Amino acid sequence: MSALSRVCPAAKFLFVGDHKFFVKGVTYGPFKPDEQEHYLGRPAQVDLDLAMMREIGINVVRIYHAPPRWFLDCCAAAGMRVLITLPWAKHIEFLRQRAARNAVADAVRDAVTEFAGHPAVFGYLVGNEISSTMVRWLGVRRVTEFVEELVRIGRAIDPDVLYSYATYPPTEYLLPQNVDFFCFNVYLHNQREFDAYLLRLQNLTEERPLILGEFGMDTLRHPEDEQAEMLGWHIDSVVKCGLAGTILFAWTDEWFTGEKEITDWAFGIVTRERAPKKSFYMLRDKLGRDDSALPHRPLLKAPFVSIIVCSYNGGKTLAGCLDSLGKLNYPACEIILVDDGSTDDTAYIAAQFPNVRYIHQKNHGLSHARNTGASAARGEVFVYTDSDCMADVDWLYYLVGTLLSGDYAGVGGPNVSPPAQNWVQACVAAAPGGPSHVLLTDTVAEHIPGCNMAFHRWAFERVGGFDVEYHKAGDDVDFCWRLQQAGGVIAFSPTAIVWHHRRFTLRAFFKQQDGYGEAESLLRFKHSRNGAGRFTARRASVGSWIGRSFTTACSAKVFFNRSIQRRNRRSRFISAASNGSGSPFSFLGSEYFCPRYGLCRI
Repeated sequence: MSALSRVCPAAKFLFVGDHKFFVKGVTYGPFKPDEQEHYLGRPAQVDLDLAMMREIGINVVRIYHAPPRWFLDCCAAAGMRVLITLPWAKHIEFLRQRAARNAVADAVRDAVTEFAGHPAVFGYLVGNEISSTMVRWLGVRRVTEFVEELVRIGRAIDPDVLYSYATYPPTEYLLPQNVDFFCFNVYLHNQREFDAYLLRLQNLTEERPLILGEFGMDTLRHPEDEQAEMLGWHIDSVVKCGLAGTILFAWTDEWFTGEKEITDWAFGIVTRERAPKKSFYMLRDKLGRDDSALPHRPLLKAPFVSIIVCSYNGGKTLAGCLDSLGKLNYPACEIILVDDGSTDDTAYIAAQFPNVRYIHQKNHGLSHARNTGASAARGEVFVYTDSDCMADVDWLYYLVGTLLSGDYAGVGGPNVSPPAQNWVQACVAAAPGGPSHVLLTDTVAEHIPGCNMAFHRWAFERVGGFDVEYHKAGDDVDFCWRLQQAGGVIAFSPTAIVWHHRRFTLRAFFKQQDGYGEAESLLRFKHSRNGAGRFTARRASVGSWIGRSFTTACSAKVFFNRSIQRRNRRSRFISAASNGSGSPFSFLGSEYFCPRYGLCRI
C-alpha cells in the first residue's frame, strides 16, 4: 500500500485502507520569506528536515501558509503528508462587509484549486484560532456558519482530502458540523488537567476524530529535560485518551512571524541550526518507526477478560461480530456466545469460529442469557456486546485501560452506527431512540448501553447479576442503577467503540421501540418504588433521567444538520472503498440518506 494512500475518517479514528492512521505531526515554519513571498525556506534545507522527521516517525507537517508546489513535491517524495492552514485576517470584522467575506472565500478557493489532487496534501484547516472576543462580537452561530461555508467551498473543489478548523480552549464551543475531524490547539503543562480536558473534548466532539493542532514547551524558560519529559507524557496521554493524533509545536527554533524574526522563544525539537534536542531522541523511541501505527501505551495490567455475546436469531450479523472479536488488540481474553434459543443459523455460524465457546439455552430473554454467560466466564472482567455489533480493534485496550485507571466498578463506551446500506437503515440510524450512554461528568456514566459495557467480576457478583424480569431491554440500565446504589462508580471511555447495526427494517425498529417503552415502564415502577431516585415520575407517564446524553438531538434543526453531517462523512468513507482504497466496511454497498423532511438517494 502506498504511504500516501487516502486518509479517511471513521468515528473517532482515521484510517488508511483497513488500518488506523495516527497523526504524528510537527509544525513547520513560517520562516523568513524569500523573494516569492514563500515562508518555507530552501528546498535543500527542507529535504534535510524531512529526513530527520522521518527518522523519529513524524508523518504529518502542519504549515501556516499556502506552500510553493516544490514543497509539496518534496514532502511526497519523503512520504510525508501536509496539513495546510489557510491564513486570513481574523482580527478584523470579517463578517461585516461582503468584500471581506468574499476575499476570505476567494483565498480558500484559490489555494485548494492550486493543490487539488496533490498526493502530499493531508487536508486543510480553513481557519485558526479566531479570538473569543471576535467570536462573541460577531456571534457564535454566524462565525460557525461562515467556517462551514469555507469547508463547503474547499470540498467542492477537492473532496478527496480532509477539512477542519483549528480552535482553542477559549472558543471550544466553535464546532463546525461539516468538518472531517476536530482540531484543538491546547497548551496545558499539567498532565492531570491535560488528561481531564482531553476527555472533555472527546465528548464535545462526539463521533468524529479529534487531533491536537499545537502543543509544546519553550526551552529558553524551561530546560531541555523538562521539554522531553513533558512531550513524553503528552504522547502517552493522547494515546490513552483515544485521540487520532497530535501535532507538536514546533520542529525548529527558527521562526518568523509578525514580520520579524522571533529570537526570544525556542519551542523547537531541534535548534535553529538543526541540532537535535533531548526531546528529539525521546520522540524517536516513543513514536516508533512505523509512521502510521498507534504508539500504544502499555497497560499497567491486562486482566483476563471474558467477552460475552448474547444472540437471539442474530445470524445476519453474527459472523461479522465474531470475526471482529477475533482481531482485538488485547493479550488475554475468551469469547463466549450465548444462543438464547435461536431458530436461525446461529449454531452453524458459531461452529465456524473454533475459538468461541458456544452455549445454547432455551429462549429465556436477554437478561437470563447475560447471566448464563457470566456463570460460564473465567475472566476477572466481564465484557458484554451484542451479536449485531462489530468491535474496533482497540476496543478492549481502551475499555480495560479506563476501567483500571481509577476506582471503577464498570466502564462503557459509545456505539456507533456503521454506514447504511439503504435509505431505511439511514432513517433508523438517524432517528432518536437508539441505545446510548448518559453521563454525569466527562468521565463518569449514569448508565451505559448493554452492547458496550464491562464490569469487574466482584461488581457483577455484588449486585447479583442482571434482573431476569427484563426480557427485551432495560436490564443494562437497571444493572447500572443497582451497581451505583451499592456504591459502585461507572466510567466512560469515549474511544472504546463498537459499530452497532441499527434495525434493518422499519417494522423491526418499531418493535424495538415498543420493547424500550415496556422496559422503561418496568424501570420507572421498580426504581421509583424502592426510592432509588434514578427515575422519578414528574407526571403520570413522564420520566426524568439524571445526567447528560451525548447523542443526536431530536429538534428538527439539529436532526437535519446532524443527518447531513453523517451523510457526508459516511458517503466519503464508502467512496474510498469503491475507489479501491479499502475500508473497515468495504463489504457495505452504496448509502442512502434520510433528511428530516423527506427521503433521497445519494
